[in-house]
This record gives sequence, C-alpha cells and structure tokens, in this order.
Amino acid sequence: MPLSEHEQRLFEQIEQSLAEDPKFASAVRASDPRFHARRRLLVAAGVIIAGLALVVYGTVSKTSLLGVAGFVVMLGAAAFAMQSHRKAQTPDLRVVGGSTSRRTRGRRMSLIDRLEDRWRQRPEGHR
Repeated sequence: MPLSEHEQRLFEQIEQSLAEDPKFASAVRASDPRFHARRRLLVAAGVIIAGLALVVYGTVSKTSLLGVAGFVVMLGAAAFAMQSHRKAQTPDLRVVGGSTSRRTRGRRMSLIDRLEDRWRQRPEGHR
C-alpha cells in the first residue's frame, strides 16, 4: 500500500532527523550484526596476510616449522572469515520476549516447518 503525500513527507522528516543524530547512528551501527561481521572479515583478512608473511619468511629462512605455523594461521583465519561471512548473510531477526520462530537450540527448521511458516505469513487477500 503506497504512502500518501503527507505520510511520505513525515517519513522523510523522521529519516532526516534520525540521520542527523550521531548517537542514534552509532547505536544502530553497534547493534547491526552485519557491521560486526564486516569487521571480523577485515580482521581475518589481516591475519591471512600475516600468515602468508609467516609462510614466506619460514620458506626464506628455511624454518619449515615457521612455514607450517603460518599455513595453520592462514587456514584458521580463512575458516573464521567463512564463518563471519555466513553470519552476515543470515538475517538476525529477534522477536521481543521470544525466539525467532520454532527454531530450537540452534538447529535449522525443517522444510515442513518453513513451509508452514510461509503459509501462516501469506497475505490475507490470497486465501
């Protein structure tokens, strides 16, 4: 349902006043899981570069243990980056006073559960 012209103007004024409030912007940024995932990706990239430097230094100095350690550091940082990327892709929706839906103990919902949720959330006009 489109907004009326008056509602659109009110919405734009609210957006503008919220954008000008630095305290609100930092609070929203601090609670955004994508912001934290992006920061973890950058940290992981830096650790991968440090691990690569260890591999190169271990190769040049002919210290195989240092090269292996660098490879392990790179592998761990890559795994951390993949995990952070997955967390950034999944929505972090929370219901006040409850859980997101019927997810329990971190397990994914089954196909039937997802289909039931979609059925319940369909628009009223399509029944």
